[in-house]
Amino acid sequence: MRLWSDRRLRLSLTGLGGQYLLALLAVGAFSVNTGNNLLYLVFSLMLGLFLVSGVLSRRALQGLKVKELEEGNLFARVRGGLRLRLQDPGRGRVRGLELLLSMEDGEVQPSFLGAASRSGETSVVFQVRAGHRGWTRLRRLELRTRFPFGLLEKSRFIDLDQPLLVLPHPRTPPAPPTSWRGEGHRTLAQEGVSSPEGARPLRVGDPPGRVHWKRTAQRSQPWVRTFEEERPLGLHLRIDLSAWAPGRPFERELERLSGAILQARLQKREISLEFHGASGAHEARGYTACWRILAQARAEGSTDRAEAAEGPLS
Repeated sequence: MRLWSDRRLRLSLTGLGGQYLLALLAVGAFSVNTGNNLLYLVFSLMLGLFLVSGVLSRRALQGLKVKELEEGNLFARVRGGLRLRLQDPGRGRVRGLELLLSMEDGEVQPSFLGAASRSGETSVVFQVRAGHRGWTRLRRLELRTRFPFGLLEKSRFIDLDQPLLVLPHPRTPPAPPTSWRGEGHRTLAQEGVSSPEGARPLRVGDPPGRVHWKRTAQRSQPWVRTFEEERPLGLHLRIDLSAWAPGRPFERELERLSGAILQARLQKREISLEFHGASGAHEARGYTACWRILAQARAEGSTDRAEAAEGPLS
């Protein structure tokens, strides 16, 4: 039962609270009809407990303010973490708060804040799954509590209207050719000297003894182990926005480029992205910078031209 609701606050009666309230009224009615002092005492205790529940839940909602949002690298259709920093002057106060974050075009799992931080600042991590790449918005944060007895549920709403950039889904690209633009040959590790560090797709010239069989089975294509002594060179990617029209093929190309950037990051390679559009040619360097360019990219070509283009990953 909702007792009070407005734009910033909401008060509702839980199922347990409804049963408790009926019992409270019944005890009050019996005490008035019988004049029994013991029933009066029980009624007073039950009423005091009900009021204390409301006061403590109100204190649990007070004082919290949103300080900062750390978006990190959030990919489309991939579950990721979103850290929200809160200013918390409670100094160890028991909160018992359920935090719900509303987001456009995405799902956010509720989070929980048990007690106030003694340092004056606390952080909460939300598990987020966005539907599409590009800009989206976080609308508002709801603080909900049934602390301490579960009789009343109180909610407080904090408007955020925070923009959030969602990166393209990192689709794993196929094994690149030997002459992949901008990537040089790697040095071969000496057997028995270096230790395995990671894995990458198979390339021409890799010895069969370095095949990573578990990763090969997972990816359905050959992968090999990398070693600490290898010094990976930089990777250069390129995309011409005028060669693509809006649609699924363009989105798949962005996803393949995003996957290549992710592989370069895992393999600790330098990355650069050259993109051509109506405003001319530009180049971005670094993982985050390249991802943000892809997240905001817009196809500029016509449909007929896009159908003729193969759109390879380069």
